[in-house]
Amino acid sequence: MSSAKPPTVSIVVIAYNDAGLVGEAVASALAQGPAVAEVIAVNDASSDGTARVLDELAAVHPRLKVVHRTENSGGCGTPRNDGIAAASSPYVLFLDSDDVLPPGAAEALLRAAQEHRTPVTVGACVRRELPLHHDVPWVPGLYTPGEVVERPADRPELVRDTLCVNKLYDRSFLDEHGIRFPDGRFIYEDFVFTARVLAAAPRIAVIGDLVYVWHVRRDAAQVSISLDRKDVGNWRARVEAHRTAWRTLAAASPELGRACQVKFLEYDLRMYLRELGKDPGYQTAWWTLTREYLDTFDEAAVEAAAPHARWIVRVLRATATPPADVERLTRFAAEPPRLLPPYATGADGVPVWSEELPVELDGLREMPVAALPVTIDAEPAGNAAVRLRLHDLYGRLAEAGPLTAQLRFLPRAGGDPVLAQPVPLTRDGADAGGWTAVLPFRLADLAATGRRLGLRRLQAWHVEVVVDCADGSSLSTSLRPRGGLLRRRALPSSRYGVLLTQPYRTGSGSLALRLAPGAAGAMYLVRNRLGRAKAARVAR
Repeated sequence: MSSAKPPTVSIVVIAYNDAGLVGEAVASALAQGPAVAEVIAVNDASSDGTARVLDELAAVHPRLKVVHRTENSGGCGTPRNDGIAAASSPYVLFLDSDDVLPPGAAEALLRAAQEHRTPVTVGACVRRELPLHHDVPWVPGLYTPGEVVERPADRPELVRDTLCVNKLYDRSFLDEHGIRFPDGRFIYEDFVFTARVLAAAPRIAVIGDLVYVWHVRRDAAQVSISLDRKDVGNWRARVEAHRTAWRTLAAASPELGRACQVKFLEYDLRMYLRELGKDPGYQTAWWTLTREYLDTFDEAAVEAAAPHARWIVRVLRATATPPADVERLTRFAAEPPRLLPPYATGADGVPVWSEELPVELDGLREMPVAALPVTIDAEPAGNAAVRLRLHDLYGRLAEAGPLTAQLRFLPRAGGDPVLAQPVPLTRDGADAGGWTAVLPFRLADLAATGRRLGLRRLQAWHVEVVVDCADGSSLSTSLRPRGGLLRRRALPSSRYGVLLTQPYRTGSGSLALRLAPGAAGAMYLVRNRLGRAKAARVAR
């Protein structure tokens, strides 16, 4: 559908040393159609061939304007501000040089903005994990397509969407309120820009169309700024960005300020905690910085956070240094959360974190079974089965009465899960606090299903377990691999000749599985591993 009005959108693309990818980003912007009057590419003083690529594109595309900065800004905020200053259209849309806009994104956003006369219009975004093209929706369930939010304070949970790139902005609104990005080397500039936008209380229109594809390249030799977490400086930058955003929001609305702190506890804190690693120096520095920041939080925000986040805050506050079971805390911060045994109780029988840190786990008794942070261990039981052990959690599972366990394989590239047959659980005679079961599965059938889903050479699956209980409740969670479960195997297959299987542990400690059916798939998996190893060496 063509735009009903003259071209009214300026797309600002920022780039720094991204000669190999910026062309694809610019092409996706130029392909948006007649709604887009101009594409403004800001080259932040790149030292590679980015300037040449942009100039060559501008020579054949009149709508492309290139701004060359003579000094590198050190961040993303300054080049975006340069792009806003150079824009001549009523609306502006942002794009990073390693991402793309889906076809029709600008037109869909513009149509809703004009229909509802909203200064901010938001659409759907996905994080696309490369090279597998696994799409993860950004903030799923936060928005309702078709709604118009009259005032952000009426929907304080909107602070959870800190991106600037999935939104169309009325440039006069930004100018009227003096809204710009932080300049210079300011990481997580989106946090502050978005806070400034919400604090100005715009009406916001929501569309269901996919408007932004955020590429995540974890194996790249040079990862993006937000993924570069090799030292505590990244966490310090995120804390400072959040602090600045919170001050902006709290000054405009107490509801938005509190929601901003709750979001930090439930999302940012848990994400970095589960990636804490094993370096004692980093752990200590991270722990000290985090405790200092949490001391500034409104207690009402801590109480409003979900129980899992609340318990983490209390453990952090209970000790000045990382505890002996800090790895247990990192697993608890995973998604879904898992609280590993042993389980301790206080003098009055109340569940606590541990005997060393008797932090009360308030609310656990009332928590629905589906939300319990249970732990299920998995170890090999032959080539085509796993032995599961379900740990009870302060008697809550015993009350529910676990009956059966069922393996569930979810394709990381998206699609419907594959379910194995449910198997009865039996009480573990050696430990009255658990249940066991041996669950068989057929890898060849799983690989065949993957091929029907279009996964040819390499398939990646999340592995989960569904537990049904006698009281009608159920829960699903990931598995903790144990024993020799992570060994790679090449299995003979009448269907594929050879089926290469590679169980692996995700960053959050959960079991996942790669399958490579046939010789071509096996070679692809081997080359992929070699490529990741080479990228890691280059990064070091």
